[in-house]
Amino acid sequence: MNFKYIFFFLLICNVMLAQEKSISGSVIDIENNSVIQYVNIGIINKSIGTVSNSKGVFTLKLNDISNLKDSLVFSHIGYKTKKMLVSSLIGKNNSIELEPLSNDLNEVIVTFKQPKSKRFGRSAKGLSLMHFNFYSYYEKDVDDRLSKEIGIKFKLKKDCKIENLNFNITQNDFKSLKFRLNFYKIENGLPTELLNEKDIIFEVKENFTGWYSFDIKPFDVFLYKENEEVAATIQWIESVKKDEKSKYFAISTALSATETAFYREKAMDVWTKTRQGLSFYLNAMCK
Repeated sequence: MNFKYIFFFLLICNVMLAQEKSISGSVIDIENNSVIQYVNIGIINKSIGTVSNSKGVFTLKLNDISNLKDSLVFSHIGYKTKKMLVSSLIGKNNSIELEPLSNDLNEVIVTFKQPKSKRFGRSAKGLSLMHFNFYSYYEKDVDDRLSKEIGIKFKLKKDCKIENLNFNITQNDFKSLKFRLNFYKIENGLPTELLNEKDIIFEVKENFTGWYSFDIKPFDVFLYKENEEVAATIQWIESVKKDEKSKYFAISTALSATETAFYREKAMDVWTKTRQGLSFYLNAMCK
């Protein structure tokens, strides 16, 4: 093949990508054409990602580390993960169809004989002098935080049913914030496989600050000791500002001698460990 043509092809591709700074569209169920809310969308191991909104619509902002050969991943509980080349999506309004997974799991009956209460995480807020803020200086708009995720790891020595989630909010400029609660298996020190069987969504309303508690019992979340270590995270999926200047949402932290917390900037990004001890804990019943 003539290398001159290859050069011009690559040049054209780079120009196209420079001109098209975003990918937009909607995500629907291929069987019934219903919209799919809060789908994770991103490029694996790159800080490029977002989630679809309550109407299934999304806009993904591209940056200098993306290229036309990257694969964009669409992932949601209950559906087969879909990968598509960036080059096939830019410059048009896309309709992404996801295929439901067969729901033929065998019923599992879990019986807890004389369960004991157990707390995972840090229940102290200290003097609230240190904070983990979802806002970063380089983010131009609140939507840049879509799909950002933070949380903690904890060890499982027994089988447990999770009762509730609690975390201490020190600053909140938002009228409404929606998060997704995720549980992951930990391998080689980092979160890997998603353990959720249901989408767990909760909302923080009216600039709430202080200890926020969310009842998880209706979701029947069981975690088993064979996983040994598990990560529990909250993922930013939707927000409504209080006013034009709204940008801060923070959870209190303290320095930790060990790396007990994780965060990642986007849905498919790499995880980063941190020694910040988040004021973030779960109550469970274990046997």
